[in-house]
Amino acid sequence: MATAIQAARGSVTDLLRQARIVLAEGRMSSDPGERFRLAHLSALRTAAAVLALRGRPAATRRRLVPVWVLLQKLAPEHAEWAGFFAAGASVRAAVEAGAASAVTPRAADDQLRAAEEFLALVEGSVGMLAA
Repeated sequence: MATAIQAARGSVTDLLRQARIVLAEGRMSSDPGERFRLAHLSALRTAAAVLALRGRPAATRRRLVPVWVLLQKLAPEHAEWAGFFAAGASVRAAVEAGAASAVTPRAADDQLRAAEEFLALVEGSVGMLAA
């Protein structure tokens, strides 16, 4: 059992490290679409870290369930974050599809700040120091 807990902890640490790397790439980008996309991907990795700690309910293991829906169910304290980032999923998809005008600089900066806050909150809750 201790090995499973250690493996989950390692996975969480890796996901949060990846989230921080992607977020740093987003901060360096001058393109609003790319900033938005990378911030959203960072938030997805952060949410995945939370879910790695909480586990996935058996009822959802056989079907695809959006990460934001799972986050609301398994970590209700993050429900507002899940709602915020779920609302940006279609924008990220539009950017990935080549819609360069889908994001304003302000929306990209807002997404980046939110992803930074969400990551810091989750890092703090699992005992990691925000870098």
